[in-house]
Amino acid sequence: MELKGRHTVKANPATLWTMLMDTDTLSKIVPGISRLEKTGDNSYKSVLEIKMGPVSGSFTGNLEMEDIEEQKGFTLKVQQNSSIGNANAAIKIELVPVNADETEVAFDGGAKVTGLLASMGQRILGSVANMLTKQFFANLERELQTRVSA
Repeated sequence: MELKGRHTVKANPATLWTMLMDTDTLSKIVPGISRLEKTGDNSYKSVLEIKMGPVSGSFTGNLEMEDIEEQKGFTLKVQQNSSIGNANAAIKIELVPVNADETEVAFDGGAKVTGLLASMGQRILGSVANMLTKQFFANLERELQTRVSA
């Protein structure tokens, strides 16, 4: 399954970078995370609670950041396992300055799913991926607003 998109937010790359490198902030903005624990400089153990139509599951696994270029981007590698299937993904995330107060977040990658998840079909998985992407950016915007208000 291909994961690709872009979204412009009202923040400079330095602010976004700080947020994306902070475990507490990540746990607030990544949809479905119920637990995120730092296990190394750029690695985390995670628990995700995801509901996809009539199917829901708790996923446990690892998140790792590779190819890190400070305030420019990184590759996020995800390995998650559950009783309804497994998911592996690699997503390149780039922070592209638009102007002094805005940054475009671009992502491009792919995910492979197995088990019951894979049997759900591309159309359902694609709509779930779109929904999770929208939730991520809505959560990011809300967290940015919280920081501006503080």
